[in-house]
Amino acid sequence: MAEFYLYRNAGKNRQHSLNVDLNDEEMRSRYRFSNENIDRICDLIGGNIERSTQRSNALSVKLQVLITLRYLASGNFMQTVGDTFCVDKGTVSRVVKSVVSQLCSLKNRFITFPTTAEVVRREQNAFYNMHGFPCVIGCIDGTHVRILSPGSPAVNRKNFHSINVQVTCDSRGLITSINAAWPGAAHDAHVFRSSAIGTYLDRHHRSLENGVLLGDSGYPCRTFLLTPYLNATNAVQERYNDSHSKTRCCIERLFGVWKRRFHILHAEIRLKPEKCSNVIIACAVLHNLAKLWGEPEVLPEDELRYVETPAYIGHQDGRGIRDHIANNYFAR
Repeated sequence: MAEFYLYRNAGKNRQHSLNVDLNDEEMRSRYRFSNENIDRICDLIGGNIERSTQRSNALSVKLQVLITLRYLASGNFMQTVGDTFCVDKGTVSRVVKSVVSQLCSLKNRFITFPTTAEVVRREQNAFYNMHGFPCVIGCIDGTHVRILSPGSPAVNRKNFHSINVQVTCDSRGLITSINAAWPGAAHDAHVFRSSAIGTYLDRHHRSLENGVLLGDSGYPCRTFLLTPYLNATNAVQERYNDSHSKTRCCIERLFGVWKRRFHILHAEIRLKPEKCSNVIIACAVLHNLAKLWGEPEVLPEDELRYVETPAYIGHQDGRGIRDHIANNYFAR
C-alpha cells in the first residue's frame, strides 16, 4: 500500500504519492487497521468524502482516511499529525471533521442492540457459558473520556473534565449501544434513564425471555438491568455476586481494548464537546469494524445450547427477578 505525503515544492503545494511498502503489522501500529481493512473503510465512506475538484493537490479518499485514523490512534495534536503528512493544521481539522461525520453515519449499521429472538437467544447462551449467569444479553457501564474545559458542568468525581460515555456490549466485545452526550458530572443512573437504550428497555421489555443487562451498583436494579447485592447475606447471594462480577468483566475489558486501540480516548480530546461526542462515536464504529473484520468469533455448535429458565411468577420488579435468578441458579 502507498502511504501518502504532501510536500512543499518551489513554493507550491503539490501532492505526491510515495510508495512506502508497509506490511499489515506496520499499518496496524500506525492506523490500527490492515491494508485490506483500510481499503474497506475507504469503500464504506469514500463516496461522501471524495473531493469533486480538478485541482492536482486535492486530498484523496485514502489520504483523508489515513490522516483521521492516525489522529484517532495516536491522540496527538492536529499540528503533529499534519506534520506527519506535511499538511497544515487546518487541513487536518477539516479532514477529521469530514471523515468522523461519515463514520458516525454508520452507527446504526454497525452498532446494533440485540432485539430479535435469534440474537437474544444467542447472546443468552454465550453469556451463560462464560460464568453461569442466565438470560444476559449484554453488560453496561460508563467510562470517562477526558476533554478540554468546556465551561460547563463536565468535571467528574475524579476532578477532571470529561464526557461520561455509556456503553453496552455483547458477549463478543462488540459495542451494542453508545451514548456520548452527557458531561462527566452526570451520574451513570441518570445517563441510563435518559438514553435511547434505557427508554427502549423501559417500553419494550416484558419478561426474562427478552433478556437482561448486567450493571454495577451505580445503576438501579430493574427488571431489565440486574445489579449485585450490596450486602450479600448468604452463600446464594455471594455466588450470584461472584458470577455477576465475572460476567460483567467483559465491558471492562472492552474499555481497555477500545482505549488502547484509539489513544485519543485515553488521552484528551481537544475539541468542542459536541465534536468530542462525534469522535467517540466514530471510534465506537471503528472498534466494531476492527472486531468484525480482524477477529471474527463464531461459537462452536456444541456450545449453542439453550438454557431453560424457570418462569418467573411474581411482582415485576428488579429485586424480585434478582432473587428469582439467585435462587434458581446459585442455590447449591
